[in-house]
Amino acid sequence: MNRFKIIVGLFLTSLSFAQELKKEVVDVAVVKSNYLDSIKASFNSHNTSNCIDQRWLAELTNEDIFEEIYSDVIETDIDSLVTFDLPTDVLKKRLKALDDKSPFNIEYNPALENVIKNFLKKRQSAYERLMAISEYYFPMFEEHLAKYNVPLEIKYLAIVESALNPKAKSRVGATGLWQFMYPTGKQYDLEVNSFVDERYDPLKATEAACQYLSSLYQIFGDWSMVLASYNAGPGNVSKAIRRSGGSQNYWNIRKNLPRETANYVPAFLATMYIYEYHKEHNFKPKKAPLTYFETDTIMIKRRISFEQISELLDVPMEQITFLNPIYKLDIIPYQEDKAHFLRLPKDKLGIFVSNEEKIYAYVDFLDTFKEKTILPTETNEAIVSNTKYHKIRKGESLGLIANKYNVSVSQLKKWNGIRGNSIQAGKKIKIISSVHISSNSTENNNQNTENQIYRVRKGDSLYSIAKKFPGISAEDIKKWNGISGNNIRPGMTLNING
Repeated sequence: MNRFKIIVGLFLTSLSFAQELKKEVVDVAVVKSNYLDSIKASFNSHNTSNCIDQRWLAELTNEDIFEEIYSDVIETDIDSLVTFDLPTDVLKKRLKALDDKSPFNIEYNPALENVIKNFLKKRQSAYERLMAISEYYFPMFEEHLAKYNVPLEIKYLAIVESALNPKAKSRVGATGLWQFMYPTGKQYDLEVNSFVDERYDPLKATEAACQYLSSLYQIFGDWSMVLASYNAGPGNVSKAIRRSGGSQNYWNIRKNLPRETANYVPAFLATMYIYEYHKEHNFKPKKAPLTYFETDTIMIKRRISFEQISELLDVPMEQITFLNPIYKLDIIPYQEDKAHFLRLPKDKLGIFVSNEEKIYAYVDFLDTFKEKTILPTETNEAIVSNTKYHKIRKGESLGLIANKYNVSVSQLKKWNGIRGNSIQAGKKIKIISSVHISSNSTENNNQNTENQIYRVRKGDSLYSIAKKFPGISAEDIKKWNGISGNNIRPGMTLNING
């Protein structure tokens, strides 16, 4: 009987604690929401345009197009005859016109005719979508290509390489718009670490690609050979030249190149043809709602997550991710010796710049809710674990989920037996939180400290100040100083009472 009473007592105690814990979680969510609303209400206002259309965002990172083009380059037998309503004589005249205005050696070849007809026949929809996406990237590409005296037509190479998907990754690990392998990326100072992969950065990867292409031209002196080398490596192209008796004509060495490279240059030339003659083939590209030059960057002054930026600026997570593909965990790190930048549409960036201190104050405020490391003490202490499950939504990453629940990515991996960084939308992921209950907590809270005066500095918030004084909350500071809202100004003096 006594045993039964003990079990019932323990059950009721745990039930009561669980209810209190649930109430605490709800209260924290309300506090965060209220503070977010107050921060946004105090923002200096700007006339802002609508965010990028969600359907267009989906087009910008559509992996299907990348897979289609990649498959065409790898698998298509370009020597097989393709039937399409394009007379050979008409094609020859158009290729001659392209050759006259291009530094590339563009001459008619039956294999090239097959590739062009194959793309016209099977890939019209894909190229119409790519033409819209290219409005975003091509102006930036052309600026860098001109800087390095690389032919502007090289911009079409990024279509063959990645289908203009900044997150594209090939089966062998080539990454980004220009498909850099890790060693080549390091050679051109593209940093890769736990937070950042600069091969995904459109600006830095384009700069590196221009440098690499220029160096290849110094070796071969022919842009068709440069394209082949970009794909297969200069060593393989040099071998193909030797096996072809020293020929410097791409079509003469093609049979001695790897199959992918043998199809690579024709795919590039076919893409150039389609862009130049899309009207003649009744292609109807869509209009891009934003170009690269309608965005700008700001240097980040402390660590901040995409989710926090999205909440503060009302910018969809998908848009922030697209504009900032360099960050692997959806978090922009802060390092004193290394600058990291956030890219946004110019109108949204204006809001960020005008309200920078308030934005970082909100980030500081959220940091106060993160679980702190508790050092072992000689007190009677109970640790109660609370487990809940988060349903993974499309577009979420481990870093985003970890930040949401104030835990680390390594903890999520440990709790859920995850080895890599891939997670699947629709599945549930375990979140474990621990609450520490100490029998001498009341005693600790009753200990007095000396009264102090604190002078507010630029960038301070009530919550960042409270963090400087153990056992003191922002609400305490507000009460002691008769502050009703959250606004403080540099130079103010605050009483910090014991």
